[in-house]
Amino acid sequence: MSEAPWLVVGLGNPGAGYAGNRHNIGAMVVAALAQQERASLREHKAGRAWAAEVRLGTAPGGLPGPRAVLARPRTYMNVSGGPVSALTKFYKVPIEQVVVVHDELDIDFGQVRLKRGGGEGGHNGLRSISQSLGSRDYLRVRLGVGRPPGRQDPADHVLSDFPAKDRQEVELLVGDGVDAVVDLAQLGLETTQQRFHAR
Repeated sequence: MSEAPWLVVGLGNPGAGYAGNRHNIGAMVVAALAQQERASLREHKAGRAWAAEVRLGTAPGGLPGPRAVLARPRTYMNVSGGPVSALTKFYKVPIEQVVVVHDELDIDFGQVRLKRGGGEGGHNGLRSISQSLGSRDYLRVRLGVGRPPGRQDPADHVLSDFPAKDRQEVELLVGDGVDAVVDLAQLGLETTQQRFHAR
């Protein structure tokens, strides 16, 4: 295992107007992770991002979990790649330890799925990261927000807030996202997939 930390990136758009958007669910997970590990995301000198260095959970025997950098780009979603690339270089993180947490239209609301590599599925944040890293082989924690109802434009769907009636389900989804990131770093991709894909 590399001595480099994990880099866990939560995607979203900056500013209060976007905070509750479906598109910001990845940023919500990273914020919850930081809170769980009693860390504060602060402006990072290496790039246009907020970041915090943490230990992810507790390892067997009560030891601190793996080292990780939690990060959220300060840029808009479609140019997330620059900050992610800068942090990857700063911390010397290998591509197999880069984890991107993001919203996913093609997964039912409330479901969590994990994979390594693959296409971007029209997700501008992922496209920017793939271009900046020169690789698609990073890990993805994909948080299902579901397809829009009727003929609503998918872009309008992800850039609108979760409805108030779904607040409890959103909290559960964020909690599952947090657990998936910790399990991924501690147990590996296959074990974590088995846990979450069976739901």
